[in-house]
Parts: sequence; C-alpha cells; structure tokens
Amino acid sequence: MTVAINNEAEFEVDERDLAKLAQFVMGEMEVHPLTELSVMLVDEPAMSALHEQFMGEPGPTDVLAFPMDDLRPVSDEEIDEIELLGDVVLCPGVAETQARNAGHDTASELRLLCTHGILHLLGYDHHEPDEEREMFGLQARLLGSWAEGVRS
Repeated sequence: MTVAINNEAEFEVDERDLAKLAQFVMGEMEVHPLTELSVMLVDEPAMSALHEQFMGEPGPTDVLAFPMDDLRPVSDEEIDEIELLGDVVLCPGVAETQARNAGHDTASELRLLCTHGILHLLGYDHHEPDEEREMFGLQARLLGSWAEGVRS
C-alpha cells in the first residue's frame, strides 16, 4: 500500500506518522497491497472552497473523502497494477480547533480524521444511527489498535 501525503497547509504536521497510520488502517481493513491513497492537507480557504463545491455547504470542514475507483472485492489474480482508493483531504486548522475543544492534541485529531476519511472511501457512512454506530465503533477500534501498536 502506498500513501502519498501532500501538505499544502502552512501547518506543521508529522506526515510520516500520518502515512503510517493510513497504511495501518488500510491493512486492518484488508485493502489490497497494490492500492494507493492520497492524503492532502489544505488551509481553511482551500477547504472552504472544496466544501462548498462538493458538499454545497459554506465554510471549512475537517475532512472530505473522494473515492476514485469502484469499490469491489479484488482477488490477487485480478489485480496487476496499482489502483487508487481515493483522496482524503484534511484541514489542520479546523482539526486544531476541534482538538482543543475535545481536550487532545492536533496530531490525535488528524489521525482520527484520516481514519474517518479512509472509512468513507471504503464505503462507510454515518447518515443513519446504525451506520454511525458501526462506523464510529470501527474508527475507535482502529485508533485503539494503532495506539496499542505505537506503545508496544
């Protein structure tokens, strides 16, 4: 699995940590090893423009996910080239505010948002209460496993 991080925000981010987390999440979700993910970090004006263009809502948001390929099971025999899972766009400025309000650091918030975005790319959503329970439960388990692995 390849994770490309593109930091266009004027914000200090541990890009290596974020890439390792994304690889961990994709591995845990059994994404094929020849899959590529793009993670872009943008400032608030850029996120506002994307949020309005694609979601029809004003102002910046914390994370957007743009799937690229059709989501379908692929066996090792079927895949012979890298497939792009999609793009996760994060806004560190919004993440910083949310982290402060939640009582944790910005890096933790960015890890949460990156995981959340990857789950969206994999078809998870949270419009309905049962979908929200499933997605947020999975998100919590993945982040908990990541934290355990980092401490080990």
